[in-house]
Amino acid sequence: MMKKKDEDLQGAVNKSRASSGGHYVPRLKAKYYERVVPAMLKEFSYNNSMQVPRLDRVVLNVGMGAAVQNVKLLEGAILELKQITGQKPVMTRAKKAIAGFKLRQGMPIGAKVTLRGNRMHEFLDRLMNVALPRIRDFRGVSSKAFDGNGNYTLGLKEQLTFPEIKYDDVTSIHGMDITIVTTAKRNDEAKSLLSHLGMPFRTS
Repeated sequence: MMKKKDEDLQGAVNKSRASSGGHYVPRLKAKYYERVVPAMLKEFSYNNSMQVPRLDRVVLNVGMGAAVQNVKLLEGAILELKQITGQKPVMTRAKKAIAGFKLRQGMPIGAKVTLRGNRMHEFLDRLMNVALPRIRDFRGVSSKAFDGNGNYTLGLKEQLTFPEIKYDDVTSIHGMDITIVTTAKRNDEAKSLLSHLGMPFRTS
């Protein structure tokens, strides 16, 4: 059985290298195949490497209620998301009208970016190893933000957490939600995957 698992793992590594055409492979993606897969095979006693959960996509979402009064705030948020991710965001719009907030259906209220593949791996690497440690008095992220279906959502209070964003260029301080979607079926599998990849969960 162990020999079969070793063969499956080597096949997964070779597949990853082949799919890259011998070109650049993000550090986090290489880490997944070379370290995370064997660790989780042992931890959960999967039959083969294809059962090991993997990253599917990462979604960054910025809600800008203030954009109802000042559309330039939303334009700034869109530019910042592009700087952070290297990908053009899409504008999110109100699904229904709310008279009390002077909100009309279809009005721009935010922006989001969905990352996959290399950009997803590169972003998560920067998030875990560069951005999060920049937070003042950072002691790790919560381990209670899993949804039971293999997904984890992290809330940031301000975009200045990312070194790509310069304070003097910021129109307004705003937060964002970052949702990491995985193929895991349970919270413990998703947490193990992210932990092995380097997500700094709080220990208490």
